[in-house]
Amino acid sequence: MDINSAVGRNAGLSDEKLRALRKDDLSIFDHTERLVIDLADALSDTPANVDDVLYTRLRGRFSEEQLIELAAQIAFEQYRARLNRLFDAGSDELYAPGAEPAPPGREPG
Repeated sequence: MDINSAVGRNAGLSDEKLRALRKDDLSIFDHTERLVIDLADALSDTPANVDDVLYTRLRGRFSEEQLIELAAQIAFEQYRARLNRLFDAGSDELYAPGAEPAPPGREPG
C-alpha cells in the first residue's frame, strides 16, 4: 500500500476500507464499489477474464464509456505493478494508517 492508497485517502478513501481490501473483507463496501473490485480482480487474473455474469452486472451499473475508463485504469495499475517488479521497487512508505491526509493540492507523488 503506497502511492495509490495515499492518494485514495486524500480523495476520501478511509483507512478502514484500505485495510478491508488487504483482508479480502468486502462487506464494508457498497454495491458499486464491490463491482469495481470484482472487475479489478477479474482483470488481474491470469489470463484476464470477465465472464458474462460479471459483465452483465457491470453493464447494469456503468455505461460503456465508464467501463472503458475503469478497465484502462485497472490495466495501467497492472502495468505499473509489473514494471515495479522488474526493478524490485519497494514502498516509499507514503501511506501511514491513521495519519492525516495531505492538504488539498499537496497530494503525494
